[in-house]
Amino acid sequence: MKTIKVVATVICDSLQAKTRIFATARGYGEFKGMWEFPGGKIEPGETPQQALAREIKEELDTTIKVGELIGTIEYDYPEFHLSMDCFWCEVVEGELVLLEAQEARWLTKDELDSVNWLPADLGLVERIRGEMK
Repeated sequence: MKTIKVVATVICDSLQAKTRIFATARGYGEFKGMWEFPGGKIEPGETPQQALAREIKEELDTTIKVGELIGTIEYDYPEFHLSMDCFWCEVVEGELVLLEAQEARWLTKDELDSVNWLPADLGLVERIRGEMK
């Protein structure tokens, strides 16, 4: 089975506070309308952190500070295996502008279950729940 290596950002209100996180609903493809953490594929020669900064600039027209690694999610979709490095991040410049997603929300810890997450992102939701205040 083919492995796709990606990065995802859990954008929070602040790397210290972590009281709200930013999630987006896919605006395209098989999983259109399902919720995820923004990110994308790592290009040749990029570190995961560089890939995140580039992807968020492309998808949300925003500059972020990449914080610590939350963990790596391994998930088998029917057509491929996903390996996703997930990092805490915060906005350092710009507004979050939806260039690809159809919808976005800031979610508190109590609101994490209010959206329909992509299957691979469910494991990440459980990990971050424990770190949010």
